[in-house]
Amino acid sequence: MASTGAGGVLVGLGGGEVLSLRLDRANRHGLVAGATGTGKTITLQILAQGLSDAGVPVFAADVKGDLSGVAMPGTPNEKLMARAAKMDLVLSPQGAPTVFWDLFGEQGHPIRATVSEVGPLLLSRMLELNDVQEGVLTVVFRVADEEGLLLLDLKDLQAVLGYVGDNATEISTRYGAVAKPSLAAIRRKLLVLEDQGGSSFFGEPALALSDLMRVDGSGRGHVNILAADRLINSPRLYATFLLWLLSELFEELPEVGDPEKPRLAFFFDEAHLLFRDAPKGLLEKVEQVVRLIRSKGVGVYFVTQNPADIPDSVLGQLGNRIQHALRAYTPADQKGLRAAAQSFRVNPDFDTADAIQALGVGEALVSLLDEKGAPGVVQQTLIRPPASRLGPATAAERTALMAQSPVRGLYDETRDRDSAHERLQARAERQAAEAPPVKAAPAPRQPAQSSRSRSGGQGLGEAFTKSVLRTVGSQIGREIVRGMLGGLRRR
Repeated sequence: MASTGAGGVLVGLGGGEVLSLRLDRANRHGLVAGATGTGKTITLQILAQGLSDAGVPVFAADVKGDLSGVAMPGTPNEKLMARAAKMDLVLSPQGAPTVFWDLFGEQGHPIRATVSEVGPLLLSRMLELNDVQEGVLTVVFRVADEEGLLLLDLKDLQAVLGYVGDNATEISTRYGAVAKPSLAAIRRKLLVLEDQGGSSFFGEPALALSDLMRVDGSGRGHVNILAADRLINSPRLYATFLLWLLSELFEELPEVGDPEKPRLAFFFDEAHLLFRDAPKGLLEKVEQVVRLIRSKGVGVYFVTQNPADIPDSVLGQLGNRIQHALRAYTPADQKGLRAAAQSFRVNPDFDTADAIQALGVGEALVSLLDEKGAPGVVQQTLIRPPASRLGPATAAERTALMAQSPVRGLYDETRDRDSAHERLQARAERQAAEAPPVKAAPAPRQPAQSSRSRSGGQGLGEAFTKSVLRTVGSQIGREIVRGMLGGLRRR
């Protein structure tokens, strides 16, 4: 069974007809929503492989590990064969050309960006800084730029933070108050980020976006899978990284309008993490990127449990929608259900809200853009079975694919070139070498001891103290003194 048809990427059978995602409307973004266990990952896998077969590179985060199965041919079972027969389709097991990535470099090629590329706004979001701390961090970046201090990794940023702290008075007169407590708070939060593994992300060689937009020899787009099962435990790092990647695509790619097919399809799983507790400035940036990046030929697909997780300003830009089952046990769930139902173009044959709750696994309500860019009438749809494997690739299979990867050897070794840390360290060493030597102060003259003090009239405690002081040069003596002083302090 081909994953693409004359109309685009085959999604399923609904309303008595085959529904397909049009390639020339795939850059108009989309939404895949539904409760846990309703089939969102399979739908994501179908879309990713269908776009790949059409020559569209794909980038997708794999939160649970299951999406990695897109790299391997499927093994159809009776249930999948029956579904294919119901759709009058023939299954042809096949995997997609896949490149594995991992911020931590464990389950895929490392992905890195420099601190300068991420910038103070996104880094502040990652570190959960308040407005004052974000302002201080912005000053730190400005100082680094003006003094030619490259910010590549976290040790570079720590070094410049220390430099700004040492020169806080002078820098404050140029840029406004730079409070040392704020600098200290930023440095502490950087340590937390390092403990979470964030230091693996910052550095060189930095990711070249062209390596996410490759096609293989047969014209199929590579499916880039980001291992996110560990990354998702640091939700701010996860969301900020994906937003950074979107921003980089927006800034670097040229305008192409509405192409015949996207240059890249970007799937953002667990999308609610991007918007949770996000400040207004960040939400405005997300809205801007989503609105404008489609003219760069990039389609963004948000994957989440409930459409209510996504702000209306962003949700309104998602033209292609696939809604799996939702459950409405609480008033908040019911509100989200109504919002999801109202976002579809009404089908007079059924009540949309009732249909969302009655959907089975592998079924969805689907509305896709037509040739004029208008949303189609929502259809209750049986999602087509995948050609690739249901379930994850094994560790051995992943290793074998990485050994044949088109980016093998490009990112696997870290490069640490001369940057802010090294330059500030060298500057400090030169200053220390050029500084004039400090003259030792003359020792004060000791008053002569009285004959009474030199005589045997000294007290027992005084004699004992002198005995201890005579041995202070040895380790045993030092330990005795510390023990005595500790005992006195306790008294």
